[in-house]
Amino acid sequence: MEWLVGPFEVTFVQRALWGGVLVSVICALAGTWIVLRGMAFLGDAMSHGMLPGIAVASLLGGNLLVGAAVSAAVMAAGVGFVGRSPRLSQDTGIGLLFVGMLALGVIIVSGSESFAVDLTGFLFGDVLAVRPADLAYLGGALGVALLISVLGHRPFVALAFDERKAHTLGLRPRLAHTALLALLTLAIVASFHIVGTLLVFGLLIAPPATVLPWARRIPAVMAGSACLGSSATFLGLLLSWHLGTAAGATIAATTVLQFLLSTLTAGLHHRWTRSTATPTADRPHMEYGQPS
Repeated sequence: MEWLVGPFEVTFVQRALWGGVLVSVICALAGTWIVLRGMAFLGDAMSHGMLPGIAVASLLGGNLLVGAAVSAAVMAAGVGFVGRSPRLSQDTGIGLLFVGMLALGVIIVSGSESFAVDLTGFLFGDVLAVRPADLAYLGGALGVALLISVLGHRPFVALAFDERKAHTLGLRPRLAHTALLALLTLAIVASFHIVGTLLVFGLLIAPPATVLPWARRIPAVMAGSACLGSSATFLGLLLSWHLGTAAGATIAATTVLQFLLSTLTAGLHHRWTRSTATPTADRPHMEYGQPS
């Protein structure tokens, strides 16, 4: 038992665990909608798009979270703007913004003679450096994410499965899309300190994708995602402590491993179900995300 609980008797590891749990819940709320809407590339692009703001904040000695939030907001506004162009596909616009923001961040960093910016820290995170003030910030971010999720649940459901129907029902899909971008921005900004801008994609996308084959309702996907993200944080910190690996990267790798195991198990279950089904049996297809 000492091998299992020993690391979590250390104060900074305890804070890292609580920080990871809070981030897992925030990412579950945002990531579920991102996966259901097929917006994974947007999430990846926005996580990388924070680099210029973080680099400027670090060079000026400012708050990295503020820099990340400003940069992510600019990226979100850019996505909304290019998405209105009838001659440009959304993926193309997102890809160009992604490259442009990433290139700008590298230019800012390379332009520093002292290279004082800690690239490793904000690319891969520093979960073991979570402070009490960070936990308070994450608690506030979770409260805002819950508020957006509750108020926007019905429009988000309609937007995820039939945007035209959302418009017909008067649910204002453009406003819902903007609120969803705000939720995604909040999740990414809140998470980058834990796993970095390169690995935040793991906590945001992997847990919902892992739960999706097994859950039929959106709240169940969110709850399962939060539990998986929290367990990945625990296992990642535990393995990192004993193996001497980077904590943030180990947490992200654990989320991907969970996804691979879930996909393999779901595939085996599907094959077994088909092999045991009678020829005349009619089995309904599983439909994910039924409105609750």
